[in-house]
Amino acid sequence: MSARNTVVASGKAGEFSDLRYTPAGIPVYEFRLFHESEQTESGFKRQVQCEFICQAIGEHAVALTKVSEGTTLIVKGFMAARSRRHPASLVLHVTDWKIDPELAHHEF
Repeated sequence: MSARNTVVASGKAGEFSDLRYTPAGIPVYEFRLFHESEQTESGFKRQVQCEFICQAIGEHAVALTKVSEGTTLIVKGFMAARSRRHPASLVLHVTDWKIDPELAHHEF
């Protein structure tokens, strides 16, 4: 069984938290990513809309504080439980990101 857990998604950023710091002094920043697209599933096209929480730490957290609400981002990262108490509540931990206003072809 593979231990892969890599997610790449695009969407509009919004609902930003305040930049906070862990007890060790590491910056943490959270925001929501609002995704909308058309996907093909089993030969059928369907409209997809969803939103999810993203969390960035370190230099990515600081850099993301400069992103404006509604900016289209492509994010790459991994999914993890929000906490041990809430294992079904998932957060996308951002390990790489870029602004993509035209949703052009991208490669990570």
